[in-house]
Amino acid sequence: MQAFEKQLNIRTPEGICFPLVLASPVSRFLALAIDQACVMVLTTVLSTLLRIFNLLSPDLAAAFWAVLTFLISFGYPIVMEWSWRGQTLGKRLLRIQVMDEQGLRLQFSQVVVRNLLRPVDALPMFYLLGGVTALINRKAQRLGDITANTIVIQRRHAFEPDTRQITADKYNSLAAYPHLAARLRQYVTPEEAGIVVEALLRRAHLDAEARLTLFQALRNTLEAHVTFPAEAVENLSDENYVRNVVAILFQSR
Repeated sequence: MQAFEKQLNIRTPEGICFPLVLASPVSRFLALAIDQACVMVLTTVLSTLLRIFNLLSPDLAAAFWAVLTFLISFGYPIVMEWSWRGQTLGKRLLRIQVMDEQGLRLQFSQVVVRNLLRPVDALPMFYLLGGVTALINRKAQRLGDITANTIVIQRRHAFEPDTRQITADKYNSLAAYPHLAARLRQYVTPEEAGIVVEALLRRAHLDAEARLTLFQALRNTLEAHVTFPAEAVENLSDENYVRNVVAILFQSR
């Protein structure tokens, strides 16, 4: 899987470039195999329960079976990717994740579209069409990804950078709420944490307007995860808010 290593560089309007490693076809196929096994287990359990309906009415049981098979086959990936922010059980085990191709927040409509087009990507068999498309596509996208404007990235093991130069000797008003700080550590992904750290490290290279715009966008993204009380954030600039979040994410607990 290491030989694949396609990298996609996402550049913000402020001129900051964030590199993302795209998931290899092998890791995506293995994740798909795990998810298909999960779907098979669910359908097997439900087929056992439907035997009761088969005794009462074979036609009713057949109708229920057709509907439930459809709901499980398409509902499982849609519900999992939306609930786990771009991951199913297979993707989580293989450390890959679906995200918007521009690095924006993944939308529910994108999750639905990419999964509804799976039967097309599966043509003529064994996901041949989708696999070939992903191999020749610059962003390693199958047809469902192209239509939904999504990519699948390889999540790297989290590392703890040295953030002392941007957080040392600064009062952190957010640290007064340890339960919210713990929730923030839970919801912010390693990719998002890396982006905010890199933004703080490169802030001196931005002009004033771009700097304000960037940190306002980062703050909005972080506040979507956890909302701190007004008294903790009312006197914080967007940049200081982001700096305080970085201190919470990386400092010793």
